[in-house]
Amino acid sequence: MALYITDQCINCDVCEPVCPNQAISFGPRIYAIEHGRCTECVGHFDEPQCIEVCPVECILVDADQPETREQLAAKAERLKIEDAA
Repeated sequence: MALYITDQCINCDVCEPVCPNQAISFGPRIYAIEHGRCTECVGHFDEPQCIEVCPVECILVDADQPETREQLAAKAERLKIEDAA
């Protein structure tokens, strides 16, 4: 599943630099996660790094975007290829 950032975000800037897929960017008011780039760090780390560093615990799993670990791994591989091109 992709992750999302709730309105509790305090714009502390710690999540964006730890994302290995550059899926996090500053939105109109708070940071946002691009679902097409979020792999929950599968292919890079054991746990989602943004969740690990978030001081207010405002990054949650998006149940409306279900993806298996295998789908996340395939997305990670696709992103590596796309980003290398």
